[in-house]
Amino acid sequence: MQGLFFESDTGVRMVLRFLVLLLGFWTAWRTGRAVAEGWQGYATVVIYTLLLGVVMRFLHYSLFQGPFISPLLYGVDVLILLVFSTAGYRTRRTTQMVDNYYWLYERTSPFSWKKKD
Repeated sequence: MQGLFFESDTGVRMVLRFLVLLLGFWTAWRTGRAVAEGWQGYATVVIYTLLLGVVMRFLHYSLFQGPFISPLLYGVDVLILLVFSTAGYRTRRTTQMVDNYYWLYERTSPFSWKKKD
């Protein structure tokens, strides 16, 4: 009998992989925003993203029988997650700076601000 996680369920496995990736990306984005919301530094984002990389490796191992201890795949996971967590951090920090110090700063992009002239 074929189940949800067996090799012949390629369509279901692909959808599940996509959902796990979406979950990881969304979690990284929200992690970056949460760190910025607490006015913590960028180093905290990196630490949380490293931990999130371990969680993603575990999900790939437990759901898809992928390697759990693989420095290369862990590095790729962390790099991709760091892009999303950094984007979440910078967008929230930009909004904070522009909204809280509206007399000092203006938004130049979703990721940056500058002093008003």
